[in-house]
Amino acid sequence: MKRFLLLFFIIVVAVSMYGQTSVTGRVIDRDTKEGLVQTTVQLLNAKDSTFAAGTVSDETGQFVLKTPKTGDYIIRITSVGYKQYAKRLAVVGSKDIALGEITLGAEAIMLKGTTVSGQARKVTLKEDTFIYNAAAYRTPEGSVVEELVKRIPGAQVSDDGSITINGKTVKKIKVDGKDFMTGDTKTALKNIPTSIIDNIKAYDEKSDLARITGIDDGDESTVLDFGVKPGMNKGMFTNIDLSAGTKDRYAARGMGAYFNDENQLMAFANANNTNDMGFGRGGGRWGGGQNGLNAAKMLGFNYNYEKKNKLKFDASARWNHSDGDRRSISAVQSFVSKAGAFSNSVSQTFNRSNSFDGRLRLEWTPDTMTNILFRPSFTYSTNDSRAFGNSATFNADPYLTVTDPLSAAGLSQLDAANQLVNSRSNSELTYGDNKNFRAVAQLNRKFGSRGRNITFRTEFNTGSSTNKNLSLSNVHLYQVLNAQGTDSTYQTNRWNLTPSKNRGYSLKLAYSEPIFRAAFLQFSYQYQYKYSKSDRSTYDFSNLGEDYFAGLPLVYGGWNPYLNKLTNSIETYLDTKLSRFSEYRNYIHEIEVMLRVIREKYNFNVGVMLQPQSSKYVQDYQGLHVDTTRSVTNFSPTLDFRYRFNKMSNLRVNYRGTTAQPGLANLLDITDDSNPLNIVKGNPGLKPSFTNSFNLFYNTYIENRQRAVMTFANYNSTRNSISNMVTYDEQTGGRTTRPENINGNWDANLGFMFNTAIDSAGYFNINTFSHLRYNNYVSYLSQNAHSGSVKNTTRSTAVSERLSAGYRNSWLEFELDGTLNYTHSRNKLLSQSNLDTWQYSYGATLGVTAPWGTSISTDLHENSRRGYSSKGMNTDELIWNAQVSQGFLRGSVLTVMLQFYDLLRNQSNVSRTINALQSSDTQYNSINSYVMLHLVYRLNIFGGKQAREGMRHRGPRGPGMRPMIISSGRLPFGGGFGGQRF
Repeated sequence: MKRFLLLFFIIVVAVSMYGQTSVTGRVIDRDTKEGLVQTTVQLLNAKDSTFAAGTVSDETGQFVLKTPKTGDYIIRITSVGYKQYAKRLAVVGSKDIALGEITLGAEAIMLKGTTVSGQARKVTLKEDTFIYNAAAYRTPEGSVVEELVKRIPGAQVSDDGSITINGKTVKKIKVDGKDFMTGDTKTALKNIPTSIIDNIKAYDEKSDLARITGIDDGDESTVLDFGVKPGMNKGMFTNIDLSAGTKDRYAARGMGAYFNDENQLMAFANANNTNDMGFGRGGGRWGGGQNGLNAAKMLGFNYNYEKKNKLKFDASARWNHSDGDRRSISAVQSFVSKAGAFSNSVSQTFNRSNSFDGRLRLEWTPDTMTNILFRPSFTYSTNDSRAFGNSATFNADPYLTVTDPLSAAGLSQLDAANQLVNSRSNSELTYGDNKNFRAVAQLNRKFGSRGRNITFRTEFNTGSSTNKNLSLSNVHLYQVLNAQGTDSTYQTNRWNLTPSKNRGYSLKLAYSEPIFRAAFLQFSYQYQYKYSKSDRSTYDFSNLGEDYFAGLPLVYGGWNPYLNKLTNSIETYLDTKLSRFSEYRNYIHEIEVMLRVIREKYNFNVGVMLQPQSSKYVQDYQGLHVDTTRSVTNFSPTLDFRYRFNKMSNLRVNYRGTTAQPGLANLLDITDDSNPLNIVKGNPGLKPSFTNSFNLFYNTYIENRQRAVMTFANYNSTRNSISNMVTYDEQTGGRTTRPENINGNWDANLGFMFNTAIDSAGYFNINTFSHLRYNNYVSYLSQNAHSGSVKNTTRSTAVSERLSAGYRNSWLEFELDGTLNYTHSRNKLLSQSNLDTWQYSYGATLGVTAPWGTSISTDLHENSRRGYSSKGMNTDELIWNAQVSQGFLRGSVLTVMLQFYDLLRNQSNVSRTINALQSSDTQYNSINSYVMLHLVYRLNIFGGKQAREGMRHRGPRGPGMRPMIISSGRLPFGGGFGGQRF
C-alpha cells in the first residue's frame, strides 16, 4: 500500500523549441485556505532525483520556477509540519506550466524513516517586507523572542523594551498577522517563547484611515509580525519557566494560548528580579545594558477574534508592577562656557509603580462597501519614588586633579585648587497617579469599485492626574562669600501639590475621487480641540534652616513626618509667587489635498497640508497674570515614491516638511528663578521652525545565492530650530536658560545590511550591518550675563559595525563576530571638549546539540572601551557566558537548564551620550554575574490524538534546519537529492 499521494503524469504537448519553461502555482493550507509562506519548491531530474532548480513561495503562497531545459522532472513541495507534495512533469518546448492551487495538509503521523535536511535561509525580502526565518537564528533553549529579535541583522532592543530595526522604531507587535497588546512591545518580547515562532516579518503598516480608505496620511507604524509555526495555529499550548539562582536571583514565566480558525487567546504571567536579562546576548552586546536593579511582576492577556471579511475583535489588558533600585555615577561636560563647565553626581533612586492598561478594537464590515471601526482604551497608573544624591560643579576637568571628585578628600583638594564652584545634596519624595481614557470611531463608505469613498472619523480623550512632591536641597557656593567672609550656602525645601486635567476631541472628514486610471485626488478636513489645566500649590520651607529636617526618614509616601514637624499650619507656608496655575486651549484646523497614482511598477503620492490654529493661554505665576491668544498657520508638504523592480527588490523615496510652533509658555516674557541654579526665561520673539526630512530605502534579495541587501539614508535639517541659550555664572555654577531660534541643526545617517551564504547549501554565512551617523549640533555659548552670545557648533560622527561569520549544521553552530562603535566629536569653540571614544568587542559563540537532547552553548567576548574622561571607565572586560540543558520525558516536554552569566565577573555598565549642550558618561549598578537553574515545561495539544503524537515524535532539531520527514528509507519515486543518494 502506498504511503503518499498517487503520482501521475502530466504531459504538455507543444511545438518543439528550446528555452526555459516557467512552472507556476500557489501553495495553500488545506484547512485555512491561506497561502503558505517560504514553502520549499524543488525540481528534481526524474532519472536520478538530482537537484535541477529550486525556489520558495512568497508571502501569498505563489511560486515561479524556471526549468533549465526540456526533459522529465519531478516537482516536490515541502513545508515543516505538512505532508510533502510530489508530481511528475514532462517539459517539452517552452510552453509554461500552470499547476494552479496546490493544497498541503498537516502531517498527522510521523513514522520512522529518513530525515532530509536543508539549511534555512536567514532572511528573504518580498517588496518592502523583510521575512526572517526563526530556524536560522539559534537561541538558547527556553528563551523568549527578545533573544531572537536581538540576533536579527539591523535590530536593537533597549532596556525599556523599545525596538529599532533598520533605523526605524517598532511601534506595533503582531502574532500571525493579528494585533498583539497594542501600544506595548515589551510584553511580547519578554513572554512569547521562541519555540513557537516560525518567522518574523518586518514592514511598515499604514494607519487605520490609510489602510481602509487608501488616503496616505503619512502615519505609518513599523511592525514586527511573529508567525507561529505551521500546525500550531489550531489547539492549545503552554510554556512554563521557573528558575532560581545565586545572589537571590529568581524568575518565573508562564504563558498559555488557544488558537482555532477564528479565535486567538494568549495569557501571560511573569515575575523576576533579573531585569528580564534573558540569556546569551553575545556579539559584544554585553555591558552597558542594565541600568540599575529591578524586580517586576506582570499579568496580561490578549484576545483576537476574526470572522473573515466580516468582523474583527481584539482585546488586551495588562497589569505591571515594578520595584526599582538605581544608583548612578555620572560625569558631565557642558558646552556653555569658554572656560569649561564640569559636573559630577552620585544619585540613588528607589521607585515602585503599578499600572493597568486595557484596549479594545472592533472592526465590522457589514457589506463589501462599508467599514466601521471602534478603538477605546483606558490606562491607570501610580508611581512612588524616593531619591537622594550629591553633586558638584567644577571650573576645570576634576579628573586631571583627583580620581574621585565627590569624595570628601577629592572635594577638599579641588577646593584648595580653586576648582570647586558648588556642591549640592538633594533628597526627594514623589507620588503620582494618572488616569486616561481615549476612544476612536471611524466609518468608511465606498461608492463603486473605482476607488471613490468617504470617511468620517472622530476621537475623544480625557484624563486627570495628581502629583505630590517633597524636595529638600542644600547648596554650598565656594566662589561666593557671604557677609561673614565665608562660603555662601542656601536651602530650597518645598512641598508641591499638582492636580491636572486634560481633554479633547477631533472630527475628520476624508473623501477620495478617481480622476483617471489608477489615480486619485484625495481631500481631508479635520478639526481638533485640546484643553489642559494644571494648578500647582507650592509650600516653601526654605527659611527654616539647613538642618531643620535632619534625621527624618526618607520612605515611600513618608512626607507626614516632615509636614508634622512644622510649627505652624501648612497653609501659612503657601507661596503664591511660586505656585503656578495654567490653562491651555488649542483650536486646530487641518486641510489636506493629495494626489495618489498607482501603477504596476510604482506608487506616487504628493500632497500638502495647511494647519491654521489658534491657542489661548492663561497663567498665574511669579505674581503675574497672563491671558494671551496666538494664531498661526503651519505648512507641511509631502512626497512619497515607491518603485518595485521585482518582487524581491524595492526602492522608496520619501520627503516630508513640517512646521512646529513654539509653546506658548516659551513665548511669555517671564523669568522663573525658583531654582537659583537653574533660572528659566521666556522669549516673546520666537519664530516657528520648519524641518525637512528626506528618507531613502532600498532592499533586494538574490534568491539563488541566499543573499539579502538593504540600505537606507536619512537626512533632517531644521530652519529656526529652538535652541536653549545658556548663560553660565562662573561664580555660582548656575545657568540662565532662554529659548532662541538658531539655524544650522542637521543630521544624516546611512545604513547598510548584507547577509549571504558562502556555499550553495547555506552552511557557511556572512552577516554584516554598518551604520554611519553625522550630527551637526548648534547652540549659543555665553560665559556671563554681560558678554554677548556666540554661536557654537558641535560636530559628532558615529560609526558602528557588526560583522559575523558562522557555520551551521544539524548539531553544531559556531560563529565568530565583532562589533565596533566609534564616536568622533569636535567642538568649534571648546577644543578641550573634543572627544574620541571607542567601544569594540570580538569573540565567538558555540552551540552543540546531541542526539539524545543535551544542548551546550557558550559565548566568549572581549569588550573594550577607550576615550572616557575617567580612567576607570576605560576598561577591557572578558565576558564568558555558558548554558547546558537536557530534555526529559516523551518529546522533551520538560527541559532542565543551568545558565552561567559573566563567569569571570568582569562586566560593568557604562554609557555615553552627546548633544548640543553637553557630553555625559554614566555608570549604573547591576548584578551581572550569577547562576540560574531553570525548569521549562511545555504542553502542546494540536488537533486530535494523531496530530499530538506527530508533534511528540518530531523531537529536537538542530539550529537552522528545516526537517522534512519521509516515511520510508527512500523517496516514493526513488533517487536522491542534490546529486546525493539517501
